Amino acid sequence: MKAGAIGCAALATFCLVGVQDVLAELKPISDEELGQVQGQAMIAIDQLAGMNQQFTRITLGMDVELQTNIDSVVLGEAGLASDLAVSQLSLGHIARDDTVIQLDGQTYAIGDIVPFVAENPYFELAEVNGEVVGMRVGFGQARGTLSGDIASFSGNLGLQLEDGAGATSRAALYDLSTTATNYQATHIGLADGATDCSAGIQCAALSNLQTLDIGVDNGDGTVGFTEDLFLSFQNQAVDWQDLAGGPIITANPGVFVNLPTSMTLDLQTLQNGIPRARTEYIDRGVGLF
Repeated sequence: MKAGAIGCAALATFCLVGVQDVLAELKPISDEELGQVQGQAMIAIDQLAGMNQQFTRITLGMDVELQTNIDSVVLGEAGLASDLAVSQLSLGHIARDDTVIQLDGQTYAIGDIVPFVAENPYFELAEVNGEVVGMRVGFGQARGTLSGDIASFSGNLGLQLEDGAGATSRAALYDLSTTATNYQATHIGLADGATDCSAGIQCAALSNLQTLDIGVDNGDGTVGFTEDLFLSFQNQAVDWQDLAGGPIITANPGVFVNLPTSMTLDLQTLQNGIPRARTEYIDRGVGLF
């Protein structure tokens, strides 16, 4: 390509003067050089075959860091009950103490945002005989705090509880009558016969969990990324496939939230309640500062 000098008209605003000749030539690179190059498409579409459903997943090749507040989320509302009801929902938080090591192993100045980090967000459809029976949205990887006043919850909540003898097991979701359920649950506690949610024995309301650490426990006080965070909607049971090839996660009809946390709590901490992280810069007297 050659470009010569271009004259300027009398009324022109911009002009290009005295440009030298430019030559450009494409040259092949070796396989070794090509092997050093990494990249990802902005949008990837995958067709996946399951035992009972076929899946189409659309993944965006992007990373997101955010701190956001939502006044209220209500999904699957039916009369007085909802599949999911959370008020003052927040992702990410604001540092209160510059000496505290956050989930990512770093410290932050007071007032700095400690972001919720999400990578490769995706949208997925489940089909049976060409008919859409479910959809979900999630992240290829996610880590950060999730805060809110949870009134009802449908799905999986990956919290570990420690009993009085020091044994640790996965917490169970209950309704107020202590019936184990992952549909419109209102309480959480130990999965044994002594638990009584109406009496507050080995059990507490989900609203006690004001802030949850989303991710995988690294075992050193920090939290790694989880691949299992998603929100789904389905009109029949759907076997959602784990992105990393792990166990299938079966979601029943309605709204379903798969919320993996890195937290292990003892019963006293559960019943006292986990305080909420700071999620606003202005103290409005509603417990978010």
